[in-house]
Amino acid sequence: MTASLPPDWLDTARARAFARWLAAVAPAHGLQPETVRLASSDASFRRYFRIDAAQGTDSFIIMDAPPALEDCAPFAKVAELMAGAGLSAPRVLAWDAPLGFMLLSDLGAQTMMDMIAPPAAVDARLEATTAHFDLYMQAADVLVQWQLASRPGVLPPYDDALLSRELALFPEWYVGKHRGFALDATLMAKLDPLFAQIKASNLNSLDGARVYVHRDFMPRNLMVDQNGDLGVLDFQDAVYGPVTYDIASLMRDAFLSWEEEFVLDITVRYWQKARKAGLPVGDDFGEFYRAVEWMGLQRHLKVLGIFARLTLRDGKPKYLADTPRFIKYARATCARYRQLGPLMVLLDEIEGNETRVGYTF
Repeated sequence: MTASLPPDWLDTARARAFARWLAAVAPAHGLQPETVRLASSDASFRRYFRIDAAQGTDSFIIMDAPPALEDCAPFAKVAELMAGAGLSAPRVLAWDAPLGFMLLSDLGAQTMMDMIAPPAAVDARLEATTAHFDLYMQAADVLVQWQLASRPGVLPPYDDALLSRELALFPEWYVGKHRGFALDATLMAKLDPLFAQIKASNLNSLDGARVYVHRDFMPRNLMVDQNGDLGVLDFQDAVYGPVTYDIASLMRDAFLSWEEEFVLDITVRYWQKARKAGLPVGDDFGEFYRAVEWMGLQRHLKVLGIFARLTLRDGKPKYLADTPRFIKYARATCARYRQLGPLMVLLDEIEGNETRVGYTF
């Protein structure tokens, strides 16, 4: 039995509501209420608790998602889609939608990130081992399996409007509020055409191929079970969008960096698997990789805005330490494509760096 580590509650009314809900569901699911303890929290307003079963060594997860701040319906929907695709994902066992409490199956406590065990240094680039390669090939298999289940009209579209909202986070939160630049007409006149190019590439590359997109497919959200198999978490923001997004997310991680050789190796092997499975990744890897890089660039800019917002609005400063990683990702992509040269100059201006190539506006 696990020692009781009850979660802290800032809202006493919510604490009482949780106690009543747990007392009601515990008998039906064989739970030990006294074992509730914090399992994790994330960048949203959700928290996760772990609770032990009354019999045996099993445990369960409870999601605490205040309805005024978080909507659990997308999580429940995507969990069902994941199960239908044959993937290992949390099953919804009980759910009080008005209160925002959800009982889930437990995929364990070891993430793929734990298996990789990266150094703490923000600038570190890892050297890939055989074990790393095997983990990433498993992740590629899971991704292909998820994408093969795709159907139009099931998940929200990853369209121009959503891409625009995400890109807008970069000037508002990172450039303006974090770096202190005035978001005047001059600055936006530089950014707007660059954003238009990025959106056009992401929406039209590979003939506009669309699949289910997890949107945060990375080692922190992949769980490793006792058999070494991977399960998937944090999928509530899934959409129907570019086939390039999740492989870009996997290989250009928010919290660790790989050498380009390893990134290329896993990406081409994913492409081969996806192509063989009949996914719409095209017949030219060079074209596919360009689309991945441009999709990744959109994600890098979005994440810079999100991490700044988490610090300045939500009081979660730990994420800002990883922003230099995304600046490097973005800059590396810009250096490869001449039409993105003006964005590299702008990034260097924002960061206070000297541009090391001859691009100018």
